[in-house]
Amino acid sequence: MDDQQRVSTGERPLERSRELLHRATDVIPGGSQTQSKGPSNWVRGVAPTHVERGEGSHVWDVDGNEYVDYTMALGPAILGYDYPAVTDAVEAQLHDGTTFSMPHPLQVEVAELFTDVVPCAEMVRFAKNGNDVTTLAAKLARAYTGRDVVATQGYHGWPDVWTGATEMDRGVPASTADLTATFEYNDVESLERIFEAHPDDVAAVVTTPVNLHPPEDDFLQRVRELTREHGALLVFDEVLTGFRFALGGAQEFFDVTPDLGCFAKGMANGFPISALAGREDVMRTLEDDDVFFSTTYAGEAMSLAATKACIDVIREEDVTDRIAVRGRTLRDGYNDLAVEYGLADRTSATGYPWRFAVRFHDEDGDVDTAAKSLFMQECMDRGVLFSGTHLPSYSHTTDDVAYTLDVYETALAELADAVEDDEVTDRLRGDPVGATLRQRTGERD
Repeated sequence: MDDQQRVSTGERPLERSRELLHRATDVIPGGSQTQSKGPSNWVRGVAPTHVERGEGSHVWDVDGNEYVDYTMALGPAILGYDYPAVTDAVEAQLHDGTTFSMPHPLQVEVAELFTDVVPCAEMVRFAKNGNDVTTLAAKLARAYTGRDVVATQGYHGWPDVWTGATEMDRGVPASTADLTATFEYNDVESLERIFEAHPDDVAAVVTTPVNLHPPEDDFLQRVRELTREHGALLVFDEVLTGFRFALGGAQEFFDVTPDLGCFAKGMANGFPISALAGREDVMRTLEDDDVFFSTTYAGEAMSLAATKACIDVIREEDVTDRIAVRGRTLRDGYNDLAVEYGLADRTSATGYPWRFAVRFHDEDGDVDTAAKSLFMQECMDRGVLFSGTHLPSYSHTTDDVAYTLDVYETALAELADAVEDDEVTDRLRGDPVGATLRQRTGERD
């Protein structure tokens, strides 16, 4: 970010963003193909609505404004935008072709790579997004065990097996929803009650291995023991944690090996691919004549080339360690600033350095959307882009973090002044942020 942009404050030109959003609402329900990237996640009228390009840790919106980005495409850009090793691998594969009439050798090579680095991986099937593999995991567990009930915690996508257990269940048959039971993270007793309510009928326990708060009292180990005791499969949804917390994912980080693991966002630096990896005896169930999973683009070679290049970089360089250093400096620096400006009881950064969230709450402890919106507005005016959750990349530099903390200090000073004068809402120039997808589906962590 050049010196002029670093010192630039105030309202940025957003004419093309506004035009594109107006056009988008005419032809795209919700104005965005991905709900978590839609306009309700930002201060509408202040934030850009469309990003045109990215390089490293920075993005440029359609009006040419530059930002340090901490959302990083919701997590896939783990190395950074246009990372040379990945771009070069994709460009080379593009000239050879993308999808063929028979499997490409990369299908074998990348599957072998998974078995080398992911603890649970004995066999692997590829797909295109996280929804594909989390839903496949549920289906496969039911086929393998001959049972029907899936116990679930956390966010696993939009399919019926997951949303049927949330308030966003319209369109999901009750007969489907009744076969999904939810439990709470760090509450083993809530999972035990599911096993008690459905004796010998729980096919799988599907959980995010970690959200923002750490597992307590050996939670993951106890869940592992419970699934073995009751003959259910343990599935880790590592769509977000995979290759970010450690090369082998959160299962390596916490030293708990599930029966199946679902991967997507961290594996190809933004190219569309996902993977279900797991025990051989479970995975071979997909070879049975009466169990079916197949997609045309699962073996698409460009994304496989991106995956190979991305995992090679993570394996050969200090990717996870560097992300941790940047994230820890930013998270802890934010919390120090909140104390300095007398806002520690109103806002905090919570989570692991690889993924943390900045939260805002009022004097009663309720979510303070207006305070979050004002803080985000002041940050966007100064070229820092995030939507609450921070997902640092390998490309974020010490200068990025130092600049961001300077911006956060200015924004917190403005927020403290607004709180003191009871003017938080009055100082907003646009519509405040609305509920995010994960809030609406019940993931508060």
